[in-house]
Amino acid sequence: MKARNLLQLLILAALWGASFLFIRVGVTDFGVAPLMALRVGIGALFLAIVLIARRPLQQSTTLLRTHAVPLLVVGILNSAGPFCLFAYAELTLSAGVTSVINACAPLWGALVGFLWLRDRLSALRTLGLVVGFLGVLMLVWDQIAAPDGSAASPLTVALAAGAALGATLLYGIAANYTKRHLTGVDALSVATGTMIGATIVLLPLAVIYWPAAPISLHAWGAVIALGVACTGIAYMLFFHLIAVAGPTRAITVTFVIPIFGILWGALFLGETVSPGMLEGCAVILVGTALATGVIKRLPWVGTRRRADT
Repeated sequence: MKARNLLQLLILAALWGASFLFIRVGVTDFGVAPLMALRVGIGALFLAIVLIARRPLQQSTTLLRTHAVPLLVVGILNSAGPFCLFAYAELTLSAGVTSVINACAPLWGALVGFLWLRDRLSALRTLGLVVGFLGVLMLVWDQIAAPDGSAASPLTVALAAGAALGATLLYGIAANYTKRHLTGVDALSVATGTMIGATIVLLPLAVIYWPAAPISLHAWGAVIALGVACTGIAYMLFFHLIAVAGPTRAITVTFVIPIFGILWGALFLGETVSPGMLEGCAVILVGTALATGVIKRLPWVGTRRRADT
């Protein structure tokens, strides 16, 4: 990967890592549904403007209308559902911990692909799934056992972690659904259509659950940053990286997001970074690298085979 593309990948990871910070700031004032409805609504508007600027309006609307049903499904699975689950999780968990759990998305993608699309799952990738989910258990246990943690009960922490893990499961399902039903549709159209679909789904809930109390300027700033920077601009960067560097290299952003998630949480929210949290993060990332094929073989296995021969 060229130095310029590597810099873009780091910026993308910083933006997506910051999304957990902004969710943590905004969810208390807005609540789950209103915050996420605003996020996807702002993101949809941003992406729609870019889409229309790149091609004729009639061509764009025809393409979106033709694939309306799968775009709506992916909008629910890849945006509306997981965004709300992450927001719920961050009512209890720190931004750093939630960003680490987010790294499990490729694990679910591999497992769902194997069960649904019959994608090949080698012994090494299976080991990666086991290692990755073991890392989640380590992380959750660290949050429950931490003496300086929040006042939340173990059950509340477990439910929050389950919600975050459920969000990554939806990401995995969405990736495989997109592969089956939206192959051939350009990435910008998919992103725009799914954000519009997510907005349609979340808008009624946002109206119903709109907070009665005044909303702080910090919360408004957080939701604007979520929609413009962490959704609109981040998606544009991601699609650019897919185009110039390929999807395999672009997806490596998954390994960098937790670093920024932990960093921003510690710097701006004063979140504690425990050794157990870092250990759980490392185990999850190793499992993800194995499950996604980034690590293609174990060095000591190759060495043993050469010695035997």
